[in-house]
Amino acid sequence: MSQTILITGATSGIGRDAALYLHSRGHTVIATGRNERALAELREAGLHALRLDVTDPASIDETRREVDAITDGYGLDALVNNAGYGLLGPLEMLSDADVRAQFETNVFGLLAVTRAFLPAMRGRGYGRIVNVSSVGGRIVFPLGGAYHATKYAVEAMSDALRMEVRQFGVEVAIIEPGYIDTGFTATTMGHLEKYVDDPSSPYADTLAMADGAAAKLARFAAKPRAVSKAIERAIVSRYPSARYVAPWINMFGPWIRYLMPERLVDWVLRKVAGLAGGQSPAHALAADA
Repeated sequence: MSQTILITGATSGIGRDAALYLHSRGHTVIATGRNERALAELREAGLHALRLDVTDPASIDETRREVDAITDGYGLDALVNNAGYGLLGPLEMLSDADVRAQFETNVFGLLAVTRAFLPAMRGRGYGRIVNVSSVGGRIVFPLGGAYHATKYAVEAMSDALRMEVRQFGVEVAIIEPGYIDTGFTATTMGHLEKYVDDPSSPYADTLAMADGAAAKLARFAAKPRAVSKAIERAIVSRYPSARYVAPWINMFGPWIRYLMPERLVDWVLRKVAGLAGGQSPAHALAADA
């Protein structure tokens, strides 16, 4: 059944692929974002495309009015909260402004957009809210503390919201992508540059190695279509799951986090991130014994 779907952060990466994929599947897609050139390309592809800044209340309100006009007052069948970015850097060194901006987009922006469109769903007795989180909402990599904190927040808010609004016929699902081949990593590493370029930082060597590790991990990245298909399942399934890990193989990360001793997990993640020092696996296991 065709659905009317709004996607935030639809001008690049997962959001763009999901918008084009869902459009190709016969859904009415309202793609939103801040990049005017990318929005124009989506319009040319036959999608509705609206400018939306999820951190700006006036922009959200204007988008809600435009959605009402597009749908003749019906509103959305499904809202996909996908807008977000990653902030990397040692927590000790991150500026307050950078951390607040990360939460404004990934957490408060998601909540504000949800509040704008949920009342119509609740009043109608039907709707889907799909929040794009990450496997990083259940397992933490070094240097990603601020980003992971936002995804843990999205997980918690989604779980609470799911229980609160089911009585009104509204379902909430979480999408947890793993490492995906999009521009997300390049943008994330861009935010890291100003911390890498400070030679006086006690983390200078660590950050330089982490910068190289991202390139090495790129070959393991999955295509965004796996995430787009998970989003559609969350929207059209009669009884959607609370969580969809995409691609499915990434579910092993959170499982390992709970099954292995934490010191050993820490050692593995430091190695994956290219960080120096730390105990050997044998010492890590002995410490937790």
